[in-house]
Amino acid sequence: MRAVFDSIPTLRDVVSRTQPRGLTPADAAPVDPAHAAIVAALLKPAASISPKYFYDEQGSALFEAITEVPEYYVTRTERAVMVRHHESIASAVGACSSIIELGAGSCKKAMSLCELLDPDHLVVVDISGDFLATHARALQAGLPWMQVHQVVADITRPFELPPELPAQRRLVFYPGSSIGNFEPAEACALLGRARGVSGDDGALLLGVDLVKDPQILQAAYDDHAGVTAAFNRNVLKHLNTLIGSDFEPMQWRHVALFNAQRSRVEMHLEATQELEVRWTGGGRRFAAGERIHTENSYKYTPDRLQDLLATAGYSRVRCWTDARGWFAVVLAQP
Repeated sequence: MRAVFDSIPTLRDVVSRTQPRGLTPADAAPVDPAHAAIVAALLKPAASISPKYFYDEQGSALFEAITEVPEYYVTRTERAVMVRHHESIASAVGACSSIIELGAGSCKKAMSLCELLDPDHLVVVDISGDFLATHARALQAGLPWMQVHQVVADITRPFELPPELPAQRRLVFYPGSSIGNFEPAEACALLGRARGVSGDDGALLLGVDLVKDPQILQAAYDDHAGVTAAFNRNVLKHLNTLIGSDFEPMQWRHVALFNAQRSRVEMHLEATQELEVRWTGGGRRFAAGERIHTENSYKYTPDRLQDLLATAGYSRVRCWTDARGWFAVVLAQP
């Protein structure tokens, strides 16, 4: 993270100052693990929020709006790669019984891929259940010959697939360069789990954003219309629901920057004034200018991508890109 904060209190200082009067950590009511993990990340000297909490129903809708803004090239460039190389991609994938899309969201990309590959089953997996259900129903209506299964799950953890899903010829589909949201070790672990889901005769079809001009990268995460800023602030509303906090989103400024040393775009929320935020069982003070790190989006070179896939257990890799070399669609097989 680029920001360095002066006079950051220790974790002990923060906890002692922010506990409600008469309530100590030992006295606090037990909370569920997700609540505890969110609070622990907020109480670190460099506070953070996991990007998976972007995706309540409102956040999912805002992300779909981001994909339509002029600066956000990712979605339309990936779509152009798929259209340009669709015959080659279909030939390389071959027959597949099932497509399993991770982070399916609106299911638009899954529909296009199903029309291309004609599987018997599609499994759409997403953390935002209501949003997924709405779009999965529309997908089933549009492709009535295919069986659509919905799985509401956090893809960073193991999840159950429908028991009727054939074990052979599975294709795991993870588009949109969402793999870039993970630290490299976490990305490797996720791809390794995808390798286990697809099996020895299956494959992974992965969308990956590539390194390019930093100005293009930064603009994609800080659009002129402010849609990405609204998306970033919405995570605070979601946290208010999840942990009973009292974040006021408009007291936080959206910050997007490219960290060249780590080859990633970072998103932060920056306090516009000195703030005290409370949540069930505690709270924290934030100095003016102090930031909460909300997202990374790593950008890969072809060599780094090849190394990542090899470490995750894939020995055969084929890659298609757009004419400018901005984005790659990758087929990886054991």
